[in-house]
Amino acid sequence: MRHRKKIAKLGRKSDARRRMLRSLVTSLIMEERITTSLARAKAARSAAEKIITKGRNDSVHSRRQVARFVYGSKAVQKLFNELGPRYADRNGGYTRILKLGPRKGDAAEACILELVDSQVKTSSDGK
Repeated sequence: MRHRKKIAKLGRKSDARRRMLRSLVTSLIMEERITTSLARAKAARSAAEKIITKGRNDSVHSRRQVARFVYGSKAVQKLFNELGPRYADRNGGYTRILKLGPRKGDAAEACILELVDSQVKTSSDGK
């Protein structure tokens, strides 16, 4: 029975799923907005919220924990130098999901996962 087993498997084995989530969170930190499927966004949102919460506390231990999960030292630096201070007064809820409708090709529910209060420039034509 699967009682209380709440992890989304996303059609992958555990190691591939972990790598995919690490990649999504790293991209979210670096770009502040990513386009993906709704199921992946919901799974990545949970991991990203935890990583950003660690980024609020700038200690050696927090940096090492984040560096174990996030790919690349530039992402770690951005998290602790920019995102941590930006969300220091916020008690969670660092991300939002905007639904785009079915994706062309496989009709999966597409969405945008972005950071709240991000500095990302949007195009003027609304895309």
